[in-house]
Amino acid sequence: MNDRLPHEKGFHVSWDQLHRDARALAWRLQGRGPDDGAWRAVVAITRGGMAPAMIVSRELNIRHVDTISVKSYDHQSQSEPRIIKSPDMELVGDGEGVLIVDDLVDTGRTLELVRAHMPKAHVATVYAKPQGRAQVDTYVTEVSQDTWIFFPWDMALQYVKPYRGTD
Repeated sequence: MNDRLPHEKGFHVSWDQLHRDARALAWRLQGRGPDDGAWRAVVAITRGGMAPAMIVSRELNIRHVDTISVKSYDHQSQSEPRIIKSPDMELVGDGEGVLIVDDLVDTGRTLELVRAHMPKAHVATVYAKPQGRAQVDTYVTEVSQDTWIFFPWDMALQYVKPYRGTD
């Protein structure tokens, strides 16, 4: 039994690290699109996929960018995912030539839902946990299932008391 709280086995990602990892994702995707190696569009899974999708679309010079909004978390509690905003279906169609980008795949339930709407799309995430890895075509870094990733948009800089002594 694991008595740890989600934050006790944490992986803290800075803006710099996220930028490096999203660029590494773009390098892995370079030339893998179906249109002579190019992608028609990027669809970011909001909200976490927006920053990596922006970086990937810039690096790969993809100008058509849209979002799909899936709600599956309430703070640190996961629930049944549901789509609350769809992309322009005229643009994405069945997903052929479309790159779906998210920050993380955890259980894979969100990506199962997204894949049902765009079954021919290529799914890419920056980070992947083992339980959801099968839902991802391309990812950069794998972390253990029991690791909680703290993304930079969830963090704030603040004073931390030293372990020993005083200021």
